[in-house]
Amino acid sequence: MPETGSTTGSPATRRELLARSGALGAGIAFTGALSELFTGTAAAQNLGHAGYGPLIPDPDGLLDLPKGFRYKVLSREGDPLRSGEGPVPSNHDGMAAFAGRHGRIHLVRNHENRASGRVPVPVIEGLTYDPQGKGGCTALTLDHHNRVLSERVAIAGTAVNCAGGPTPWDTWLTCEETEDRAGTNGYTKDHGYIFEVDGADPRRTGAVPLTAMGRFQHEAIAVDPKRGVVYETEDAFERPFGLFYRFLPKKPLGGTGSLRAGGRLQAMRVPGVPDLSSIQEIGARFDHIEWVDVPDPQAAETPIRHQDFGAKGITHAQKLEGCYWGGSSVYFVSSFAHSAEGSAADHYGQIWRYDPDRRRLTLVIVFGPDTDVQLPGESPDNICLAPSGGLMVCEDGNGAQHVYGVTRRGEVYAMARGRQNIGTPEEAEWGEFAGVTFSPDGDTMYVNCYTPGTTFAVTGPWRR
Repeated sequence: MPETGSTTGSPATRRELLARSGALGAGIAFTGALSELFTGTAAAQNLGHAGYGPLIPDPDGLLDLPKGFRYKVLSREGDPLRSGEGPVPSNHDGMAAFAGRHGRIHLVRNHENRASGRVPVPVIEGLTYDPQGKGGCTALTLDHHNRVLSERVAIAGTAVNCAGGPTPWDTWLTCEETEDRAGTNGYTKDHGYIFEVDGADPRRTGAVPLTAMGRFQHEAIAVDPKRGVVYETEDAFERPFGLFYRFLPKKPLGGTGSLRAGGRLQAMRVPGVPDLSSIQEIGARFDHIEWVDVPDPQAAETPIRHQDFGAKGITHAQKLEGCYWGGSSVYFVSSFAHSAEGSAADHYGQIWRYDPDRRRLTLVIVFGPDTDVQLPGESPDNICLAPSGGLMVCEDGNGAQHVYGVTRRGEVYAMARGRQNIGTPEEAEWGEFAGVTFSPDGDTMYVNCYTPGTTFAVTGPWRR
């Protein structure tokens, strides 16, 4: 059974947790698991209230923000790349910001293009994995005023580049969210891999799949900066749902290219819990988490989540998406769970924390409908730390889309609202947010609108 606050006794109810924390009637106060996320980091400050105020409608119809904040459009789908290599590709997704020389910032941005992608990533010699793949990454170099100095292809010929994550040596790991084999959708090579991308100098990394890290529907990664272990989420669309993985590299923290040396891929087993959606109590804790070697990381015959992990089985979860390292732990998101689609229970989003020092898994947040933490919409996706304290969460649902902030006390506030959509008014497709990240100094939030592909830089009183 899950436990809360100790290693003995029965699980506490959500109301008991609130009473213990002194937060009953005043919104939820998170357990120490979430508080530790911000301790000793640039995000240690707390707003002390729920957000920055109401969103102000944007007269230009792109992005609504609170008073005192402003945005700049850095790049839009279909416009010419500054390199002259072709148009800016479509479907802007995961992204990260890295410090460059002389105050410059390197943004590396995913393009989640499938075989039907509207604007493919241009094929560039030396940077292309499969000429028939339309996905990949582009890299923007900015000055300290967020002026775009350059924009170019960083990797091409990949497929469905969804999210990923930064490494401690300032490269980006871009993840393919597909299991398509050569001969499917016109592809000439197998897909479902992770690729390393250097935003400052893409030719240093080229287009080499990190095959030992597994072939599956990758979503996001986070790297343990002390051990070099890479955690990976799998966003599988149907049962059996995805797994949470760790990769033990032969050359941990070895710098650019070290992950090509290989390693061991393992999947997380929570004893007695075949489906994470069945756990609903905030603060529920599991000690002695097990890691099981993946029988066939290349999924040569059988997708990994279908493979035989022994009599004890393995732990699945629907819509495993965002992944982030904070403090001493890795955090990962289950975007939603629907029992009608095969999950053990329903929720509008979970955030889990795994502490490798204690081998402990804790449920940090559960979003509505029957919990004390509510998103006005549903489906949290990408997450990152905010310099004002708490998290920034990209919404991936229906209707108007938002970036939400979550304070350390669990108060949810709207940080941005997208105003763009495509299609007819009756069947408009709203562009979800993705790739939320902050500049190294914390002064700018960068975020993508997925469609029509747009990259924004948002500045304002983040440390108010």
